[in-house]
Amino acid sequence: MTAMSRWAVALAIGTTGTAVSLSVLAGLQRGGTLPERAVLIALGIVLVVSAHVLPALTRGASAVARSVGSVLWLACFVAVCYGHAGFFLLAQRHAGALRASTVTASPVVTTGRSLSVVMADRATMIAQLTAIDARRCTGDCRTLDGRRTTLTAKLDALNAEADDVRRIEAERDRVTTQRDALLADPVTSRLAALLGTTTARVDLLSGLAFAAVLEGVACLLWTVALRQSPSAVSVTTATGVTAPGVAPLADGPVASQPEVTAVTANHASEAASRETAGISHASPDDPVTPLPVADSTDDDVARIAMEVAAGFVRPTVADIRRRLNCSQARAVALRRQLAERNVTA
Repeated sequence: MTAMSRWAVALAIGTTGTAVSLSVLAGLQRGGTLPERAVLIALGIVLVVSAHVLPALTRGASAVARSVGSVLWLACFVAVCYGHAGFFLLAQRHAGALRASTVTASPVVTTGRSLSVVMADRATMIAQLTAIDARRCTGDCRTLDGRRTTLTAKLDALNAEADDVRRIEAERDRVTTQRDALLADPVTSRLAALLGTTTARVDLLSGLAFAAVLEGVACLLWTVALRQSPSAVSVTTATGVTAPGVAPLADGPVASQPEVTAVTANHASEAASRETAGISHASPDDPVTPLPVADSTDDDVARIAMEVAAGFVRPTVADIRRRLNCSQARAVALRRQLAERNVTA
């Protein structure tokens, strides 16, 4: 396993663990009784794992299996995103409640009467005071003046009480407005104001977006982590073990391949010994003849054929150029040789 594969496996496990923890918390939040929570948690874990590994498991399967797997993966993906979005919304609600609980109202002394009652008594006092002012004083006016003074004092008291009630209601409105503002996330509220929509819609869309990104990253990481490298396929094929999706190259028994490999290795060692001996017996004055360089076309064709059969490369000129980092003409020639060998994906 290469360093990249190890990093991919570690990141895939971490992402899946995060998604599983979200499903567990969502099941705990949405379930009522303990059995309901247990079933919701188990369902969420199954959906998460299925959504993450289905693309990697159905990579080398038949077309029918890949089609069915794609439909099931899409259903699992949507279900997992729905569950994660519910968790994000409930978590945002809990966070908003905690922020709103930090708002404290200033202590006020309540009169126990509403503003409408106080204003009704004030209207009565004003009517009585107006009636007294309309009377004419023909004799002793001290009684009438006393009554006017009493009504004026009561009217002043009612005015003060009405002011207190208004101040209390204004304080309550301020606290309510501040708590409502803290219930929504600051970024969400500002984004909703910018887009001209409600904070509830922005919360829902952001939750779905976070869930989709998490699930998409997990699927990609597991696809990379569970993919078999081309070098492993080459080694397993050379040792006689048929790689997944690779058909045997000959109809004969595979058991004879180790012997052929051993004989080929012996011949190669003998040839190397003869070349070394020839070089050692050569005179220093003899001209040095460069060794012929073997044409790597056959090796490239065999390598591309093996990777096409394993499903890592498509038999197209663009993929061959990308895989071998060669020119257009060489890729066309290799594609023609693959066509002559009837190599298909």
